[in-house]
Amino acid sequence: MQDILAGILKFQREAYPERADLFRRLAGQQAPRALFIACSDSRVVPELLTQREPGELFVIRNAGNIVPGYGQEPGGVSASVEYAVAALGVEDIVVCGHSDCGAMTAIAHDKDLSGMPAVAGWLRHADCAKAIHAGRPHADADGKVADMVRENVIAQLANLRTHPSVALALQQERLRLHGWIYDIASGDILALDQQRRRFVPLRDCPQVADILAGD
Repeated sequence: MQDILAGILKFQREAYPERADLFRRLAGQQAPRALFIACSDSRVVPELLTQREPGELFVIRNAGNIVPGYGQEPGGVSASVEYAVAALGVEDIVVCGHSDCGAMTAIAHDKDLSGMPAVAGWLRHADCAKAIHAGRPHADADGKVADMVRENVIAQLANLRTHPSVALALQQERLRLHGWIYDIASGDILALDQQRRRFVPLRDCPQVADILAGD
């Protein structure tokens, strides 16, 4: 806790003065353009990963970067998705999984979660991914987890589409969905090619190619 308190004091002394005008503008309003859904894992920091300033990302974090299908789990995730899309008008939603995910490791290796019933119940929202994952062979333990991470991102994007606010925004072509996987060791990002249902390096995606061409 001492480190956290020291960090707050450093923020007030150094970081806040550098961004004082920004925080004054944000004091009464926010207008993020993207919703970023990530795992609660301490190694995954959406603002650091995307190099965004305060006010630029609306963030949801939970175990396994999960989005319950609409109506299954009335609560914080559904409410946050609805608010981001219907009230804030975000233009993009990213579901970002990551390497060495504890939640996906537990599912992939069928770990005993009887001592954590709340976790076990929450991870049932990845059952579709679990079924697909279980139906194919895997070369080794690491490959098994990596495949589960991939299938979970795809499944959570499907869950997102069951939310009325998301379905309407997609139909009106004012919202885009993205699936990413962040590799902690390398910093690399894989992005879902939704047409071919496969992940490719983010740098190979057309949007990124356009950005690189402009540099």
